[in-house]
Amino acid sequence: MKRLQLSKELTKLHNDLLKLGSMVEESILYSIKSLKNQDCALAQHVIDFDKNINNLEEEIEDKCIKLIATQQPMAIDLREICSILRLIADLERMADHARDIAKITIKLSSEKYIKPLIDIPRMADLATHMVKKALDAFVKKDIELARYTWTLDETVDAIYKQVYRELLTYMIEDSKKITQSTYFLFICSHIERIADYAKNVCEKVVYIQIGNYNMKDLDK
Repeated sequence: MKRLQLSKELTKLHNDLLKLGSMVEESILYSIKSLKNQDCALAQHVIDFDKNINNLEEEIEDKCIKLIATQQPMAIDLREICSILRLIADLERMADHARDIAKITIKLSSEKYIKPLIDIPRMADLATHMVKKALDAFVKKDIELARYTWTLDETVDAIYKQVYRELLTYMIEDSKKITQSTYFLFICSHIERIADYAKNVCEKVVYIQIGNYNMKDLDK
């Protein structure tokens, strides 16, 4: 009976987790959309919406702590609950990065962009895809999906390096482009960190199943 109750509570946690993940994905996508369209109203929505994400994170954290205290889970169940506690913190930080991108959008709203935004949205779409797939892998306990998603970070990093070199060239060639280029570099850095947090989620999938965070152990 106790194991059945624990299973039900874990299912509820998974649903809350997916809801939080969906909210974070929305924030990331909207922050980039607002940047692309120089939409201050949408950027402000992302900033304001961050409070809702923080509130849900706190609710899930409270549920996890109560579940540990009342159900006293062991082994794999305890690892899963502890991983959820870390995971929601990662999701909250992803949302913070989206909020910071929105703040930059507002700062740049009156400026003509130095270049069309193509690679930055592409990088953000891939990072958001990583977040979604990483959460799917966590809930489904799918190690293969986690490993696949983990490898996508290499593409994100490659785009980041490409954009970095391009923006650096702009700054060297024209000092008037330094400020805006620097802001775009900040945005790329925020996206790159979101992808890194998605990697963390993938590593938690492995931790739950085999007890450590080393993705390389999957090849053994």
